[in-house]
Amino acid sequence: MILNNYRDKDGFMYTNKSRVHVQQGERLKLTIKRLGINGEGIGYYEHKLVFVPGALPTEKVIAEVTEDLHNFIRASLVEILVKSDDRIKPVDDYANEVGGFELENLAYSKQLEFKRDVIKDSLEKYKPAGYRKYQLLPTIGMAEPIHYRNKATFQIRSDGEKVIAGLYKHRSHTVVDLKTSALQYPLTMKVMRAIVGMIDELGIPVYDEEKNAGIIKTVVVRAATATNQVQVTFITQSQKLLKKRPLLERIASELPEVVSVMQNVNPGKTSLVWGDKMIHLAGRERITEVLNGLSFDLSARAFLQVNPQMTEVLYREAFKALELTGKEKLVDAYSGVGTIGLSVANQVREVRGMDTIKEAVDDANANAIKNGIMNAIYEVGEAEKLLPLWLEDGWRPNAMIVDPPRTGLADSLIKTILDVAPKKFVYISCNPSTLAQDLVKLTKKYRVIYIQSVDLMPQTSRCECVVKFKKK
Repeated sequence: MILNNYRDKDGFMYTNKSRVHVQQGERLKLTIKRLGINGEGIGYYEHKLVFVPGALPTEKVIAEVTEDLHNFIRASLVEILVKSDDRIKPVDDYANEVGGFELENLAYSKQLEFKRDVIKDSLEKYKPAGYRKYQLLPTIGMAEPIHYRNKATFQIRSDGEKVIAGLYKHRSHTVVDLKTSALQYPLTMKVMRAIVGMIDELGIPVYDEEKNAGIIKTVVVRAATATNQVQVTFITQSQKLLKKRPLLERIASELPEVVSVMQNVNPGKTSLVWGDKMIHLAGRERITEVLNGLSFDLSARAFLQVNPQMTEVLYREAFKALELTGKEKLVDAYSGVGTIGLSVANQVREVRGMDTIKEAVDDANANAIKNGIMNAIYEVGEAEKLLPLWLEDGWRPNAMIVDPPRTGLADSLIKTILDVAPKKFVYISCNPSTLAQDLVKLTKKYRVIYIQSVDLMPQTSRCECVVKFKKK
């Protein structure tokens, strides 16, 4: 029997016996040993890994093979023979059909433990300096871990009889029609279902992926939970939007909460949700959200965490880790619309931030003016390019906070951070795997004091955390 290594998409290595083969549709009796980084149950069939979404540790299950790959098997859950004590009934019937609901059948206290363990597993995989001594604090969760998502991005299709809107079924491009969602802020679902009904009744052509035809591909509904203002964005195949006038008239008369209607043009088959061209259709171009007592105007493509309540908790943890004195020159990297830097501007001497999306930087500077903040400025560009220019001009930061996307920090930015070496440094991460990889390099000059996980996305496998560093 030959042993082979399998590295999953998040970088975890597994060793399996590769000569075990099963047929699609074959049913396997398994004991689930643990959860994978994406929340799926993991069992073994003759020492070969089997991934079973919806199955929980300690459970004995029957799973049906959907795919037999060289080093692992994918299977669907058919029957639970012995149920875990931690299993609960999912609020959403389709919780195990689509992405984004992976842990709805797991007791919430165990979800919080899982998210801390994911960080621990990532550290053990990549072994950054001193990782066994890192203090991994218990995950901070929500009191009511439902109805938190302020943004719904639903694919729009036809089932042959009516227009449907929802998310893709696991490992497919089949859209599951989501009429309800326990995770969405109720206002987003109210508006989404009303918009879908209008599209259907007006007969506006929706996207057909196989034929690469039709007009409306995706509808994005974002609600500002503090103001209950709603923005609707139609993502379309072409700039032409049939029945645009009657559609906008119905939105105005039937959905007074919708204060902004935008169109984004994203032609052709692509895995990207957004295209480059944005068109203002009606109302305002931005909606206003409130975080930490500050008002933030948000354009359609501006990034904002989907859980405003826990975003405030996350930021408080980040600021606590910085141990601010009021004398800091703070860099806010990957700044978005400035929610982090502006929220802490009154606790530091000066804030400088950057983002590569011009619209976000425009929003950030406008938000500074809107809130009367005079010690913060944002520029368009990459941190690794702007920081050296600021140093040349004589501006040297002594504090830095980074909040990168799931891909983590660019190698060039890590090099710049190590060169500049600000005394105070905090890393907000949404991906423990890329965080652990980045820590391998960052720990050349910094020591990790603790990692505080915060649950911004309950019922999912996603985990956010704050890393407090101390300069060596």
